[in-house]
Amino acid sequence: MYIVSACLLGKNCRYNGGNSFSERVAARIKGHNYIAVCPETAGGCPVPREPGEIRNGRVYDPAGEDLTDLFREGAEKAFAEAIELADQLGESLEMAILKARSPSCGCRQIYDGTFSHTVVKGDGVFADLILRNGIEVISEEEC
Repeated sequence: MYIVSACLLGKNCRYNGGNSFSERVAARIKGHNYIAVCPETAGGCPVPREPGEIRNGRVYDPAGEDLTDLFREGAEKAFAEAIELADQLGESLEMAILKARSPSCGCRQIYDGTFSHTVVKGDGVFADLILRNGIEVISEEEC
């Protein structure tokens, strides 16, 4: 079973109120069971909202408000939901396809916390949780 960022499947849950629908992701999951999640909204972030970026291991909005607890809570809730559905289906969590560079879902690359569109090595809060649990994570750009 796959975990997929809900925005990649057309759900309007991104910080700007939109989505990042990806035909490649839709094609990749065809014929597979999956769960579409948005860890940010699961943690209580509104839509739309100010963007978040990771700096020194914490998530901040442009005004400097620390959003880390919301992001961690959302990551834990989304992951628990995925585990529960996989258990109900008698499947294992095989892979996650997540939104590139997101402070929640980014894998291998995220924005640097300066809101200058500078990309650095790193993983988002949700991606990190999934990786620590031994599940492969790729971005929509890798599909």
